[in-house]
Amino acid sequence: MALAIALALTVPAVSFFLSRYHRPAAIRSLVVLPLENLSGDAEQNYFSDGMTDELITDLAQISALRVISRTSAMVYKGSHKSLPEIARELNVDAVVEGTVLRSGNQVRITAQLIDASTDKHIWSHSYRGELRDTLSLQDQVARAIAGQVQVNLTPQEHAALTSVTVVDPQAYESYLKGRYFWSKRTADDLKVALTYFNQAIEEDPNYAKAYSGLADTYALLGDWQYAVMTPREAYPKAKAAALNAIKLDNAPGEAHTSLAFVLDGFDWDLDSGGKEFRRAIELNPGYATAHHWYAWHLALLGQYDGAIVEMKKAESLDPLSLIINSDLAELLVLAHSYDAAIEQSRKTIALDPNFAMAHNQLAQAYMQKHMFDQAITELQKAVELSGDSPTCIANLARAYSLSGRTSDAMKLLNKLKSSSTATYSHASEIAAIYVSLGNMDEAMNWLEKGYAERFNPGVLIRPAFDPLRSDPRFQHLVQRVGLPN
Repeated sequence: MALAIALALTVPAVSFFLSRYHRPAAIRSLVVLPLENLSGDAEQNYFSDGMTDELITDLAQISALRVISRTSAMVYKGSHKSLPEIARELNVDAVVEGTVLRSGNQVRITAQLIDASTDKHIWSHSYRGELRDTLSLQDQVARAIAGQVQVNLTPQEHAALTSVTVVDPQAYESYLKGRYFWSKRTADDLKVALTYFNQAIEEDPNYAKAYSGLADTYALLGDWQYAVMTPREAYPKAKAAALNAIKLDNAPGEAHTSLAFVLDGFDWDLDSGGKEFRRAIELNPGYATAHHWYAWHLALLGQYDGAIVEMKKAESLDPLSLIINSDLAELLVLAHSYDAAIEQSRKTIALDPNFAMAHNQLAQAYMQKHMFDQAITELQKAVELSGDSPTCIANLARAYSLSGRTSDAMKLLNKLKSSSTATYSHASEIAAIYVSLGNMDEAMNWLEKGYAERFNPGVLIRPAFDPLRSDPRFQHLVQRVGLPN
């Protein structure tokens, strides 16, 4: 049975009065470091990580506060770096750290707010309650931190932090497990996340966040980076789940973001997609993924300057996110800022030399500058590191072709063709190779195949298709998927 979490729940609390109270000049940015799991049971990590994620989400709704996203915060789990060092790396004014102890049906959350520059405590408090009280405890922590940093809340933000939530405790646990595996961002973990989100919905059919998690999962399962499901299989399910989440609770920015992603990438309805992205950002201005995906929406419209601004907002909120840093480099290529793209890609590679897409994006800039040998070297790394990503293979084939190594390009072309299936043919990748080989008729044939399979229209803005832009057949295709000519 669903349990109503009381708004003003009275919870026994222990305050830690500090011998030297410290008040910084101003706090406009902070990071919530991973809350420590004190249970002694590693299998409870999903719970402490979930508490961290929820606290970040609550605080990220405050437009006057820049809150570092989960991806970057989780890099410091178990880190021995000093708080001032972490704060410098993330460029924040303050740090929130704390612990979570769950014992049976009892939960204790302890949080501390620390001035980043001086490493001095500003505030500390401990909250105790039953498992069913967890959401209320989280809201209390978020409200207390908002009060301590002295930011002005809008009426909408105040309502979000004081709203009454109805959720079944078992459904909430399943949801946290779903988010735990979803955040790992591998194909296998996404499948596990799908199971937990469906389980949460079975346990509480009115739980909006479970539907939002389901929408996020289907959106990634159908994306080219994971390709666990075809777009025709995944995206209608993502859209249905997002609509259910919004119907149950119009507030979560995550649900509007996932809906916008599908409207752009599958429905080819850019007007509606744009409205949903703007609504998502209005509801949760600190949600990095909303800015990240909205940047690509603007790119589809040819608004590259605005797209770069949005991607840089996403980077500011999630500075250690490899995919955001990599995608910023790709946008710079689209905007013809090749040297800036090279610099950005090298920055991403410095964060993680084994991130395949950073090498892929660096190669795109090299190819635009006709530095084909350097592009080939980077793309060979990208293919190896990605486990034969079709996109990386196609780009390597293009680099071979453009450098005169036609036979090597044909080998990779045939490899992609042989790995195609009846439901998914790598059509846009194959089309891009044919463009590099100068066979525009075959390129258009494969693009039409991709159109029939409902490809993401973003493939058509790639530099690989620049030689086709004056072709009336290509212009008609661009028009049919809703992109501006």
